[in-house]
Amino acid sequence: MRIIAVDDEEFALEDLMSAIRCAMPEAELTGFQRAEEALEYVGKSNCDVAFLDIGLAGINGIDLAKRLKIRMPRINIIFSTAYHEYTGEAFELHASGYIMKPVTVEKVRQELEDLRHPVLPQSNKRIRIQTFGNFEVFLDHVPIQFRYNKTKELLAYLVDRNGALCTNGEIMGILWEDDADAPKRISYLKNIRSDLVNTFKDAGCETVICRQRGRIGIVPTEVSCDYYDWLEGQAYAINAYGGEYMSQYSWSEATHGNLEQIKYNKEVKG
Repeated sequence: MRIIAVDDEEFALEDLMSAIRCAMPEAELTGFQRAEEALEYVGKSNCDVAFLDIGLAGINGIDLAKRLKIRMPRINIIFSTAYHEYTGEAFELHASGYIMKPVTVEKVRQELEDLRHPVLPQSNKRIRIQTFGNFEVFLDHVPIQFRYNKTKELLAYLVDRNGALCTNGEIMGILWEDDADAPKRISYLKNIRSDLVNTFKDAGCETVICRQRGRIGIVPTEVSCDYYDWLEGQAYAINAYGGEYMSQYSWSEATHGNLEQIKYNKEVKG
């Protein structure tokens, strides 16, 4: 995660950066006392989060936030200020957070755990799978194109099964649940299984798929997936879940219901 901190008062900037380092020690943090320097930096480097004092000399924090969002629409703006009267403007800018001074580690940590635009963790895995919202799969950040439409749905189901090996009969019942001729689809199923395996093999990612005696499954540890990270309690994934899971597939409703129930139980306990 790349973070910038901007405050024109030297000691205030030091306090802010110290709190950020304690809350997110693995982040790449850069501090500025002048808004112009921050703009120049963001113009050359990507940035995930910007902590901004509002009462800056010259370009104030509100105007700086507007300029930053023009350059990077998904940057998370967190205002740090001693004044309440700017909350309305912060709301209009769709700021991610608003910290009242004095800044503390706990205040910073709370804001970083609830970002408006969740920041994906760095991963050395080439395959990234998105389940929240519509299902999508990416190879090196580029959407994968399969030969058959059903291949993508097969992969989605294997992801949903979270590593469990699935039989041909189970898969056919899912992919053609309303088809009276589903038993005749075995030839098509062979084609989409081959398409799935060969697509990952051609990409050099053959270890993503596991096959054993007529069964097939995904290897969860070989991919980056928001659903799996949500189950592990990773903050970015919890923030990314907005109540939708593999929305284009009706069979996903069972898992969606489980997600909602787990979320509800956590909220009640919290």
